[in-house]
Order: sequence, then structure tokens, then C-alpha cells
Amino acid sequence: MKNFKEMTEIVHGIDAIQYLERFKNKRACIVTDPTMVQLKVVDRVTEIFDRNKIDYDVFSEVEPDPSFGVVYKGLNHIIKNKPELLIAVGGGSAIDAAKAIMYFCIKIKESLLDTQEIPKPFFIAIPTTSGTGSEVTAYSVITDKEKNIKIPIIDSLMVPDVAILDPIFTKTIPSHVTADTGIDVLTHCVEAYVSKDASDFTDALVEKATVQVFRYLPVAYKDGSNMEAREKLHNASCMAGIAFTNAGLGINHSMAHSLGSHFKMSHGRSNAILMPYIIAFNSKGQDKTGYNPAAVKYAELAKYIGLPNSTVETGVLGLIEAIKVMKIAMGIPATIKEAGVDRESFMNSLDEISAMALEDICTSSNPKKVSKEDIKNIYLEAYDRNSGLSF
Repeated sequence: MKNFKEMTEIVHGIDAIQYLERFKNKRACIVTDPTMVQLKVVDRVTEIFDRNKIDYDVFSEVEPDPSFGVVYKGLNHIIKNKPELLIAVGGGSAIDAAKAIMYFCIKIKESLLDTQEIPKPFFIAIPTTSGTGSEVTAYSVITDKEKNIKIPIIDSLMVPDVAILDPIFTKTIPSHVTADTGIDVLTHCVEAYVSKDASDFTDALVEKATVQVFRYLPVAYKDGSNMEAREKLHNASCMAGIAFTNAGLGINHSMAHSLGSHFKMSHGRSNAILMPYIIAFNSKGQDKTGYNPAAVKYAELAKYIGLPNSTVETGVLGLIEAIKVMKIAMGIPATIKEAGVDRESFMNSLDEISAMALEDICTSSNPKKVSKEDIKNIYLEAYDRNSGLSF
């Protein structure tokens, strides 16, 4: 038995931010990062709140790869101010931080048996990048700075009530951020499609989102002012988020969490570097019926984006090559070495990051069972070699 659930109302399109006009005389807390304040992106929200006499505070201490320390600060802010609205404005870090704040707020309320009034705020997520899909997922990734690891939290308590997908918020994103976050969307698509818990419902979302990524990501990368491309990519990110929160992910994300946290590499870039090698790994071997289900699914996905698909192998290799070509066009490194990771540091950390990836919660839904040795070998392939991309 499988489940499919979508709990978030999605408001999308140019000027979707006007949805906030419906709120009057409320108390709000805006969770964001310093850059969103400096660039006056948050002003598009506060202008509406000022006009509608909404009392608000801005918690802007979220850093990239938000830590538990920041989450606890935000939680104290919520407990103190008791907002009726919680608004997350920013990329995946800001939204993940707000989700974790919401999670612990509810947990504290439950532990107090309602003896202290901590109302559950109405939660609205406004993504400013097209990448994580965090605005519709039950996932939040928080970094333990002391142990230098990323810890995924999964709970439906964190799912936003409303996601506002206004492409205007993504217009000024630098091209390299567009590339890294956009390829993260593709990773969500590819992993959700072959996940153990994929279904007809998640497949349909992935197929549409994948087509839009291949069509519009290169356009948005070259011309950030192209609002059609921005809107389509924003929608694709959200569709992929709905898909993977229902289907799960796989070792691409497990290994990216470990690699990225250890070597301070962006999440999208970590995913992008690893993806071709992981597709190849998952496609190798056969099950008792004589074929590899993951390879068949990869080949089906290749068909949807118009790649050669006469055999399963042709489809898989076509998908791998198409991803590599897109990465080259956007200046994304092909290997971990090209990303600037020193060989000695990498080899010294290999055992540790492999063990972390194996224990990551995303590993459980990978279509193929993996061992620590398998993960180490994939990391080695991805460090400086292009062999292994056949099966």
C-alpha cells in the first residue's frame, strides 16, 4: 500500500504575493536571511503588512545550511512573540529553518499539554529560488555544526499551509545559483522517479517537471530576466517537491548531504556532480525477473525529454549524457576534484563521509540496496574519473 498526500495550497504566477492582502490585523513573524533583507526582497512582504496593519517582526539570522542554534533562536522568538502568521522568505535554508522552528514549536506545545499558550501559526512559504521544493515538503535539513553533519528531519507537522510561487522573487538570482538550484530540481525528479515508493501520481509530476527543467533551466541560466522561464522553473521545483515528499529520494541526496557538509559545497552542486555516477550505479545488475527496474525507469524518463530510447541501455546512457551536457553548459564541475576538493583531504575523509551517507534517511528509499563499500566506490568514481558510466 502506498500513500499520496498534498497538504499545501499553492498560489502561483506573477504577483501571486498579492495573496497576502487577505490578512488583516494579525501578528506575524518573517523568517529570512540577511541577504533577503539587504536586497529589500522582504520589503515586498512588509509593504503589504504595513498597508493592512499587520504587526510583524523579522527574524533574519538564518545562515546557509541552517544550524540547530539558529533554529533554537527562532523558536525562542516565536515563543516570545506568539505570531498568528509565520512567513518564510528565501531559499531552501530560510524555509527549512522556518519549518524546523514550526516543528519544535508544536512539539513543545504538545509536551506542555497545552498548559502554556503557544499557538500554531498559519505557515506560508515564499521561495526565492527554484530548487529545493521545500515550500511543499515534509523535509527540513538542519546542520549540526559541532559534528559537521546535515540531519534531515521528516514530519508532516512542518508542511506549510500555503506556498506562494511568485517568479518575480527569483528574477535577480545570480546565474550560478540558478544553475545549482535548478539542477537540484532535476535530482529530485530523477530520484523520486526510481524510488522504491514511486507511484503513478508521483511519476506524473516528475515527468512534467523534468521536461520543464530541461527546457527552461538553460534559458533561465542565460537570461535571468526571462519571466516565462523563471515561472516554469519555479513550478517545476514545486512539482518535484510534491513528488519526492511522497516518493522519497535516494543515495544521490544521502551522499550530497555528507559531501556538501564536509567540504562546504552547495547542496545543488553536490547533487549535480554525483548524479551521473549514481544513475550508472543504480542501473547495473538485474533482479530475479531478468531486468533492472531502475534502469527501465531512467530510460522512460529519457523518453519524456526526447532522448534516444530504442533500448534500456540507450535510454539510460542518453539521460546521463544529457545531464553532463547541461552541467557543462552551466559551468558545473564534472567531478569532485574539479570542484576544488584536495585529494588528500578527500581520501582522509572518504570513510567518514561514506558512513554518514549510508546512515542518511534518504538511503532507505534508494531503488538498489547499497553498502558502505558501494558508496565509497561511487565517491571515488566521482572524484576524478569518468569511467563506470556504463552497465
